[in-house]
Amino acid sequence: MTSRHPSGTSRRRLTLSAAVAVTGALTAGVLALPTTASAATVSIAAVQGTKRISPYNNQSVSVTGIVTAIRSTGTSRGYWIQDPIGDGNAATSEALFVYTGSTTPSTKVGNRITVRGTVSEYYPGGTAGGGQSLTELTSASITSTLSTGNALPAAFTLDAASVPDAYAPDAAGGSIENLTLAPATFALDLYESLEGMRVQVTDARVVGASNSYNELFVTADPNEHATPRGGTGYGSYASQNGGRVKVESLLSTAFPVADVGDVLSGTTAGPLDYDDFGGYGIQATTLGSLTDNVLAPETTRAQNANELAVATYNVQNLDPTDPQAEFDRLAAGIVRNLASPDVVALEEVQDNNGATDNGVVAADQTYAKLIAAVQAAGGPAYAYRQINPVDDQDGGEPGGNIRVGFLYNPARVGFTDRPGGTSTTAVSVVGNGGTAALSVSPGRINPSHSAWNASRKPLVGEFTFQGKTVFVVADHFTSKGGDQPLYARDQPPARSSETQRGQQADQVNAFVKQVLAVQPSARVVVVGDLNDFEFSNTVTKLTAGGVLTPLINSLPAAERYTYVYQGNSQALDHILTSPALTPYDYDIVHVNSEFADQASDHDPQVVRLVP
Repeated sequence: MTSRHPSGTSRRRLTLSAAVAVTGALTAGVLALPTTASAATVSIAAVQGTKRISPYNNQSVSVTGIVTAIRSTGTSRGYWIQDPIGDGNAATSEALFVYTGSTTPSTKVGNRITVRGTVSEYYPGGTAGGGQSLTELTSASITSTLSTGNALPAAFTLDAASVPDAYAPDAAGGSIENLTLAPATFALDLYESLEGMRVQVTDARVVGASNSYNELFVTADPNEHATPRGGTGYGSYASQNGGRVKVESLLSTAFPVADVGDVLSGTTAGPLDYDDFGGYGIQATTLGSLTDNVLAPETTRAQNANELAVATYNVQNLDPTDPQAEFDRLAAGIVRNLASPDVVALEEVQDNNGATDNGVVAADQTYAKLIAAVQAAGGPAYAYRQINPVDDQDGGEPGGNIRVGFLYNPARVGFTDRPGGTSTTAVSVVGNGGTAALSVSPGRINPSHSAWNASRKPLVGEFTFQGKTVFVVADHFTSKGGDQPLYARDQPPARSSETQRGQQADQVNAFVKQVLAVQPSARVVVVGDLNDFEFSNTVTKLTAGGVLTPLINSLPAAERYTYVYQGNSQALDHILTSPALTPYDYDIVHVNSEFADQASDHDPQVVRLVP
């Protein structure tokens, strides 16, 4: 999806002005910077206000509260203070984060202190990213420690009763920053009204597996669009699953390694934070114990002798410099979990030296290493077909030259090679007495069209199975990079990347129509990582005119996912077939997306056809 920075390291800018040097004194472990003599003494609730932007933004204030938690590592250090009494208004948070940069605070949890500093609205992803802001106190100094050892304010319980079903107010695409919060109506407003305050979840089910940044997602609403394997399904733009909350830890103990469906048993509690890499989350000072649900990777059945099995698998920037263990895991998934399909469309195959940007575009070593690993795992001796892209023209990791390609089992499937297919040659459809064929095979669909700028070009191959021709189109549409997050300050959030994917869908749809115009009974399978949902405009455009059927819609709604992002189980990968290809047996094979230990971030899928 999008790149990010590790937690607590370089995730945020420094807000200290260069003009204010380190000449300030150290007071209670906080860099004491000059503040105006006219700092207003106000309550924390007054600073937070009833909207997302503080009425005291950029002003110097003095506030009093109890220290509830301390972040003492990285460059985003600081502490949270909370008023134990508050103002009685549910729309105003009673807590505030005090940012100290790379300086470790020397105050302690339970101290009741008065802090003086400047109110700031910090945008973790930058203002251009579309995310919300975190109201915090910067350039701060502790002016008084009033008492120590105070009991912490009770934590607000996040659960199905307290988190509203509706996710965010609708501002017709405009900003919600200046709308008065309605925490009883919208989940985003509830979280904003609790910003910095102690919150808790109990026996929280994991809906997004632990990652390398020591984060995971849980749900505060266990019945919200639950999947059979313990996740939360993302079934429409209006079903954002407001119960999802990120969990990080302020503890020195090891972070739990959790898969989807596991449970943080007992209480997980801490201040409610916000960043632009998942939205609202708990900075845990108390972490529930991990209860393992023992989620197992799925396997699918093998195809029968008269069935053609076509699969798609995003292998996540695979290149020969990756460890052999990565190739072995992917190969085992193809052989054991996917049951050695006849054709496997691969996405994100990198060139022979991976991200080294030196003009190399060939990927023969990548394919050879994967094919050897498949054979070592007991699978067939696959052959492959692909077309090298123009250097650095297909997006993805710079220098990696990711592309789509085919593995196929020549013991069961034939490939019709038609020469002339280059990175810039457009494949066309030719007819011979009412039978469709490709001008070049493999070939790329209209590669010079602007729809494919900085994006992978679809690859079409002409296969034969038991004397019948089957056209397979491998796709990897442009990513969602640049889209605003679900928790954006503009609501509904802008999904600007959909424009190009819609153009790409139009191109593939037009190609399939060309095939069917020559031969209405032609067998066409469109597969790959479309980077969009089954309910998206992208899929609507791809299927326009009834030329393709999205097979994912044949599954129950709760099972329609191939990727888990920020606790939402969602469908990005698809298989679609032309009308002649019925019946079919279709399966998404969940082996990656729900697990902390992944061979790829996508789940593969397969369809078994009787052409």
